[in-house]
Amino acid sequence: MFIDTHCHLTDNYVSGNLIDVVNRAKEAGVKTIICPTANPEDISNALLISDKYDNIFVTTGIHPEYAGTDAASYLTENVLNHPKVIGIGEIGLDYHSGDKNRDTQIKLFEQQLELAKKYDLPVAIHTRDAEEDTKSILTNEFHGVMHCFTSSWDLAKVMLDRGFFFSASGILTFKNAEEIRETFKKIPLDRIVIETDSPYCAPVPYRGKVCEPAMVIETAKVMAQIKNLQLDDLAVILAENTKKLYPKCHVK
Repeated sequence: MFIDTHCHLTDNYVSGNLIDVVNRAKEAGVKTIICPTANPEDISNALLISDKYDNIFVTTGIHPEYAGTDAASYLTENVLNHPKVIGIGEIGLDYHSGDKNRDTQIKLFEQQLELAKKYDLPVAIHTRDAEEDTKSILTNEFHGVMHCFTSSWDLAKVMLDRGFFFSASGILTFKNAEEIRETFKKIPLDRIVIETDSPYCAPVPYRGKVCEPAMVIETAKVMAQIKNLQLDDLAVILAENTKKLYPKCHVK
């Protein structure tokens, strides 16, 4: 059985269709799903979903797109102590469209990192075109995962030394992703997890379609090839890695 460690179940593609999405995942062999938040307004919905399904857990966080938000207003003690909240994410930095709001993004990022430290929760990190600031801010006093990792081997080496895990998404399967596959060949097997990042990054052979957790199997197949493992053996290893990454996640 596989785990989708990062799947946005609060997005519109799931609206009114959640039970079907969850059932398709189970039928495909994906038994545990971790739902992150990006928009702070989605946090309450994510918690409601996790309360409804035993196999769904949550990481609550505010994406850099919402820089300027007061994280403490949303990541309250009640939220972070919720039994199904297993981490803080997705959080981080994104300069893909420029860094005009760099200071505001960093303020939000650091505020959430301090909450992660206070509540001893792992973090799910989004970093895009912001490697230097990510390395500078994300010191070894934090622990967690580099979500949907497509950055350089240089950043990977630094974050490996700081104890982080690395999550591969459907991008790993893309024809033009040879450099990413080479990076995951180098990353130790005991530091890897997988995700869909649904509804984005649908893997081959589903490119162009709305992604959902059942499709994480295709990423697993490519990872098994990269690591020269049988798929069933990889599933066991990934489950153990997920337990280490998210100790509060009761992996089925």
